[in-house]
Amino acid sequence: MARLFIGTSGWSYPKGQGAWDNLFYPAKLADKDKLGFYASFFNTVEINSSFYRPPNQYAARAWASKVPDGFRFTAKLWQKFTHPKMFEKATGQDWRVQDEDFSIFEEGIGPLAEAGKLGPLLAQFPTSFRPDDARLEYLEDLIQRMRGAGFSLAVELRHRDWTESEGTRAIRAFMEQQHVAWVMIDEPRFKTSIRHVPLTSDTAYFRFHGRNYKSWWSHAEAEDRYNYLYTPEEERHLAEDVLEVSERTSETYAFFNNHYGAKAVVNAVDLQRLLDQPALQQPLPEALQALYPSASPTLD
Repeated sequence: MARLFIGTSGWSYPKGQGAWDNLFYPAKLADKDKLGFYASFFNTVEINSSFYRPPNQYAARAWASKVPDGFRFTAKLWQKFTHPKMFEKATGQDWRVQDEDFSIFEEGIGPLAEAGKLGPLLAQFPTSFRPDDARLEYLEDLIQRMRGAGFSLAVELRHRDWTESEGTRAIRAFMEQQHVAWVMIDEPRFKTSIRHVPLTSDTAYFRFHGRNYKSWWSHAEAEDRYNYLYTPEEERHLAEDVLEVSERTSETYAFFNNHYGAKAVVNAVDLQRLLDQPALQQPLPEALQALYPSASPTLD
């Protein structure tokens, strides 16, 4: 059975109505201490900030020092690699990827790899990224660049055409050849939503986005999309999926991205319990338990 890494997508949500401060993180806990506090509950985290800008190597070195041996970071690839229009709108810069962009990203993430605490990099593509010759060529080139640099990689494709088009067999074969994980996602079911994806690597990668169907496409409050708490029954089904896949891999990662109000924390702890992972060594904060009564697993 695979070694299981269960955590949340991101660890710092200090602003907005869904902030984690004074809920998961105790009052007056300094920003620099949040990662260490987080790591006392989970053995992995998905870095979100690397999507908006390449990591700073000094920050990455500090992150590595704040977590125990055996902890794994995963990291989203820079949006320039996966969301060119979003990158151009946010920065006003040319979206076309240059060789130096890879070097900058690799240098920034390097300290985590050097510390032995880096898991897969995550290439998360938008729903608009649909299979055609140009995109297949780009995806294959991106995979080769990252794999050639020595990184493990997981690719999240969201449009159903990736599992229902003629190009499916080709990209599956290429990902298997390159040992790239095809990300298994849970989100509201739209007609464009990707269907069951194959296991393409000895590493599995799950991302649970929540099922907030009504607010998914709302641009008024972007964080509302992730204001969703999986029910006990839904979590049991997720646990069954993770367990089934973990029996065929050496490492399995599972991240909750329903971060609003630290709901991801609650669901990640519940998944640990359902999969018989080691019990928590300390209780979750009282504020979190008061808001979510189920967030009170048995301690060792």
